Amino acid sequence: MDENGEGGEEYLFKIVLIGDSAVGKSNLLSRFARNEFDSNSKATIGVEFQTQMVEIDGKEVKAQIWDTAGQERFRAVTSAYYRGAVGALVVYDISRRGTFDSIKRWLDELTTQNDSTVATMLVGNKCDLENIREVSTEEGKTLAEEEGLFFMETSALESTNVQTAFEIVIREIYNNISRKVLNSDSYKAELSVNRVSLVNGAGSKKNLLNFSCCS
Repeated sequence: MDENGEGGEEYLFKIVLIGDSAVGKSNLLSRFARNEFDSNSKATIGVEFQTQMVEIDGKEVKAQIWDTAGQERFRAVTSAYYRGAVGALVVYDISRRGTFDSIKRWLDELTTQNDSTVATMLVGNKCDLENIREVSTEEGKTLAEEEGLFFMETSALESTNVQTAFEIVIREIYNNISRKVLNSDSYKAELSVNRVSLVNGAGSKKNLLNFSCCS
């Protein structure tokens, strides 16, 4: 595809939201997709996803973001949910330590169910509940660094960092796809020329992006 986006390609990225029940996954999605928040939202039932258009480097990208549909309440999310996912937001509630303790289990499940490269963001949601915080920002950052994840604290209620969290994941997916294209046989000769710009590109996991609620 050239700089004008010609070539007939369309980017559609599947992103999954995972994490324990009631950490605010559905409200993160509704805040990002519709700028809405439902304080009375019930547990999601049935398959739910939203498609959102985002512009990356002048190209239109469709992000299809899937919500767990309440399956996480039964400690099992179907393999079909993960199939084809190239991005994930793994969410915990900063005011409930148990939801943070579950993160490694969710990461293991994500790895087991998906054999492709998944751009993954650890999200500490509900950072508006600072007065009853049980998980420190530093703990979130440390876990993210250990697991090689992006990290951000968000508030779906106050719309803090929600847009940024999704957009970082979408950009990293775009970067991953770009790397695959560059690594294909037809681009081998150009790889050395492009390597520097890729390594220095925005969203590199080597330069972990950490955002607290006050960023």
